[in-house]
Amino acid sequence: MLLTADIGNTSITLGIFDESALVEEFRLASDKDLSLEEYEVLLKSLFKNYVVNGCIISSVVEELTKKFKSAVDNVFKLDSIVLSTKINTGVKIKLDNPEEAGADRIANAAGAYVLYNHPVIVVDFGTATTFDIVNAQGEFIGGVISLGIMSQMKALNKFTSKLPQTDVTISHSAIGHNTNDAILSGVIRGTACMIDGLVEQCERELDEKAVLVATGGYSGLIANYLKRPFDFINPTLTLEGLRYLYELNVVSELQEVSH
Repeated sequence: MLLTADIGNTSITLGIFDESALVEEFRLASDKDLSLEEYEVLLKSLFKNYVVNGCIISSVVEELTKKFKSAVDNVFKLDSIVLSTKINTGVKIKLDNPEEAGADRIANAAGAYVLYNHPVIVVDFGTATTFDIVNAQGEFIGGVISLGIMSQMKALNKFTSKLPQTDVTISHSAIGHNTNDAILSGVIRGTACMIDGLVEQCERELDEKAVLVATGGYSGLIANYLKRPFDFINPTLTLEGLRYLYELNVVSELQEVSH
């Protein structure tokens, strides 16, 4: 079975695949203070009922990448792949500096390239809210990076003296009649307005309408406030992109060798 791991700034999302089927998904905190041995214990506990014979990792947290890879390799006795521009990324990366592309964004672009028509815009709701754009030729041409929903909530609380920490939930009205509702309107509805506006501008630059795909924890919530709805909401897109990239880099090569 294949283990896919997406290491983000806030959490590590793990998926276990049986061929193309996602069997189970787990989420851990991205804890830089945990030791190699502690990560090994977590992995042994989570996957004690599975035989893992392959792994691919995307990471945007350099301090965790080597440690987590070592833990995976030690526990499952394999040599896991770390996603970077040095491997076959499945799509041509047409950025000014391709090495700047975050591994999670490459996985999103690869997953979108395989699963959807082009051009496609992937909106990923994580610590940051990002757009990953694959054009009509199947090239990853770039996107947008903005502050994520929870990051906005925390920033308002941390950098102001009177605004409280607010839970992410439904915004019942655009006009907030109390501080909590005003924050929810600004963050939740404001994010939706940002997406509507930026999608329109991106499509203008693409010169055609794109397939709009959402992934990440808050995609369902934000969908309530969009003028233009998402065409697809795929919470596991990043993991599916990783699975595709593993097959591209390992399974395809093994098949070539066998022939």
